Amino acid sequence: MSEALVIRIHPADDVVIARHQLVGGTLLPSEGVTVIGLVPPGHKIAVRAIAQGAPVRRYNQIIGTAKQPIAAGQHVHTHNLEFSSFARDYAASTGTHPTAFVDTPATFMGIKRGDGRIATRNYIGVLTSVNCSATVARAIADHFRRDTHPEALAKYPNVDGVIALTHSAGCATDSDGEPLQVLRRTLGGYAKHANFASILVVGLGCETNQISGLMEQESLATGTQFHTFNIQETGGTKKTVAHGIELVQWLLEEANRVTREPVSAAHITVGLQCGGSDGYSGISANPALGAAVDRLVRHGGTAILSETPEIYGGEHLLTRRAVTPAVADKLIKRIQWWEQYTARNDQEMDNNPSAGNKAGGLTTILEKSLGAIAKSGTTNLTDVFEYAQPVTTKGLVFMDTPGYDPVSATGQVAGGANLICFTTGRGSAYGCAPSPSLKLSTNTALWVKQEDDIDINCGEVIDGSASIDEMGERIFRLMLATASGDKTKSEVHGYGQNEFVPWALGAVM
Repeated sequence: MSEALVIRIHPADDVVIARHQLVGGTLLPSEGVTVIGLVPPGHKIAVRAIAQGAPVRRYNQIIGTAKQPIAAGQHVHTHNLEFSSFARDYAASTGTHPTAFVDTPATFMGIKRGDGRIATRNYIGVLTSVNCSATVARAIADHFRRDTHPEALAKYPNVDGVIALTHSAGCATDSDGEPLQVLRRTLGGYAKHANFASILVVGLGCETNQISGLMEQESLATGTQFHTFNIQETGGTKKTVAHGIELVQWLLEEANRVTREPVSAAHITVGLQCGGSDGYSGISANPALGAAVDRLVRHGGTAILSETPEIYGGEHLLTRRAVTPAVADKLIKRIQWWEQYTARNDQEMDNNPSAGNKAGGLTTILEKSLGAIAKSGTTNLTDVFEYAQPVTTKGLVFMDTPGYDPVSATGQVAGGANLICFTTGRGSAYGCAPSPSLKLSTNTALWVKQEDDIDINCGEVIDGSASIDEMGERIFRLMLATASGDKTKSEVHGYGQNEFVPWALGAVM
């Protein structure tokens, strides 16, 4: 009974995690200590006296240093634990091991495009070159909304929807600079995404991000599945909206002709996200998702770990799994870029975790990162990509993105992710289009409170009713079902269009 009060992750840890709220005087026989004061669920309790300035370990890794003496049984959090920088042994490629691929990969019901690409959804997309054309793009897509205009798509049951993905950039930037190149790379990734049957790109006409420049950089060409026009040339808002609606109406006939057929799970590319993390994230949902990732990789699929600020301090666990020292060096260089980036913006990498993370029991970025990395499972790190670059390598890869979930997932989808798995401990209402997003709760209390938005409850691991491996198998099967067309909670609610947020780099001029 007493052992159910706390969770010990590693024998060498200085702290254990409270399963439930604990009050002062509670005896923890398994640890030989008595709780001092109130400890919220998911928070840390010291199991031995820790001297001021001494490192504190969780996951058998340093998560910070004690900023005052900590007694055994005391709550360990922001009042007595602080971020500390220390040298890490990257030990590149010393922890790799062969991947045990399955003989017969699992299958899902996918949509096979004419060029051989495999889709998990079937949308028509309206993209914008600049913020100035966002209203027109939304008006075109809104004409086909199932909630307000159900008759518009009544004859097209095989089309998942017509969506407008707008953004706030596209002008007032260097015409030859990295910010514009990254925006175009992001738009190009969406334009070429298999989950779109066809694409319209709408511009204003005088913006820095000329559609011709986008097409040249991203090797796009107009054709039956790719159309471009702008407001100034078409003759204003009303005529441009009418033109877009007419085009979509024509494109729907072809888009509706698709059928689903069995295809290998090797065609799944899943973007890994965590948002609103808590003290349970690294114990339940993240390692359970990692177990599902291991399965996907063994079946030939791909998983994209991202959110570079949220692996900070734990990157040495990934460099050891890099297939070559060159891959490890790519990751280290992205970490160094972020250290320089935050410094020149008068910030620090430990500005993360958020207020919600801290309320849930996470104290430092080191602690948060170690739990976040658990999403990656145990297979080798096969490659590292910059933001929104096409992911061309199978297995577990890393993409450099911010930790902000919409921006990060936007980069992953641009890179080719046709599914998102999103763990949360504090709660999330995130959705993604054109790639479906599954949300995984870290604790049962959140599942009960926000089941309307959560697809699977990994809190069963904390409750003791499921193992990490059992939960990993369930998540993997849910991935296959979702890729086959089963709707996620966020899709049912209509999330996805507003969550398209390309990474805004550089100065706005």
